[in-house]
Amino acid sequence: MLELLATGSLRGMLLPPTYGTHVTQSAEFTVMSVEIWTTGLVVNIHLASTEGPPPNITMQDHFGTEYTLQDSATVGSRNLQVFTPSVPEGTRSLTIRSKDDAEARPVVTFAVPALVRRVAEEHQAVPFPTPARLRRPA
Repeated sequence: MLELLATGSLRGMLLPPTYGTHVTQSAEFTVMSVEIWTTGLVVNIHLASTEGPPPNITMQDHFGTEYTLQDSATVGSRNLQVFTPSVPEGTRSLTIRSKDDAEARPVVTFAVPALVRRVAEEHQAVPFPTPARLRRPA
């Protein structure tokens, strides 16, 4: 049985700042989101075609941490890929690269907000800012 969700608590969800679309002769997909769990990361991918293998991607943070693919499942035009570990404290960005060619081209880079970067005590979810909590600096 496939483990489609990471265990632990959901700490946040990252959406791409621009379309995370990757198109080459051998692969075509769009990264829709990355879920940050206390125990790992789940990448939600939309496939352009239900034919062929799932995308071959890697993840790396700005520290150079390589994340390890634990599981992958495709249902229709969606592919979920689970990576470990979760983001360490102080992580500022995550980059997803496609390994469908020798260059391992970047697909999309996500900024990791400070609220998500904080280590959640006792695996408690970290709240995202709401408009009432956001304000511009003076």
